[in-house]
Amino acid sequence: MNIKKIGIIGAGTMGHGIALVCAKAGYDVILHDIKEDYVKKGLASVEKFIDKSVEKGKMTPEDKKNILGRIHGTTKLDDMKDADLVIEAIVEQVGLKKELFQKLDGICKKETLFASNTSTIPITDLASSTKRPDQFIGMHFMNPVPLMKLVEVIRGLRTSDETTTIIKHLAEKMEKTPIEVNDGPGFISNRVLFSMINEAIFCLQDGTGTVQSIDTVMKLGMNHPMGPLELADLIGLDVSLNILTVLYEGFNDSKYRPCPLLKKMVQAGYLGRKTGKGFYEYPPR
Repeated sequence: MNIKKIGIIGAGTMGHGIALVCAKAGYDVILHDIKEDYVKKGLASVEKFIDKSVEKGKMTPEDKKNILGRIHGTTKLDDMKDADLVIEAIVEQVGLKKELFQKLDGICKKETLFASNTSTIPITDLASSTKRPDQFIGMHFMNPVPLMKLVEVIRGLRTSDETTTIIKHLAEKMEKTPIEVNDGPGFISNRVLFSMINEAIFCLQDGTGTVQSIDTVMKLGMNHPMGPLELADLIGLDVSLNILTVLYEGFNDSKYRPCPLLKKMVQAGYLGRKTGKGFYEYPPR
């Protein structure tokens, strides 16, 4: 299958980043969100990133013109009818994702491939909402998408070899490194990462260390560029809680039980950088 046009559902942090790398690789992109304001904000974020790259000499003004010219914003889901691939990057709620893919199943061409950027939800479960589970796959990009090289390529139980091969080749054209993994809650990246983040929060809760000491131990002792609590703030504590809940319910294993302190902070509205307060405090945006 020759992919020329890619639909991206969700113009937020992950969605607009995926749109940028797709357009940079030469694909025509349809960037969708439910409100015009969200679409405009996503397009503005793409342009802002490109402007910084032009300033640093990593892109030319001509590159900027070409990339932006390939991205088209929309609030109409029907505009996905001509897409060869649709990548979903909406909120991590299984019900909403399934509802979206059911709609796309009736809109898109029968040849269209579906991919989800979900960070934790099993691909086999999402694929069950469509009549094309063999054409359904996971493409888990890392944040920030334009800078991070990894893409987890997750095979559902019924994902075909052909679909997997096409998506891995696509990721390589985006200058990413595709790593194929089998389906399961959290896949590899978040199953390992959030076990660490959760344990760091337990260490804070039981008084083993302070926020600063826990993060410093991991940065200096394990050569991590960012401590687990600082990373949780960057990801969002609400997102972190959602991911841990999926792991806990998916494996039915107490080792993934979300730390009560994390739950309490989310209830208080301390969600990390996006709200100005999490484990650290941040200046207003």
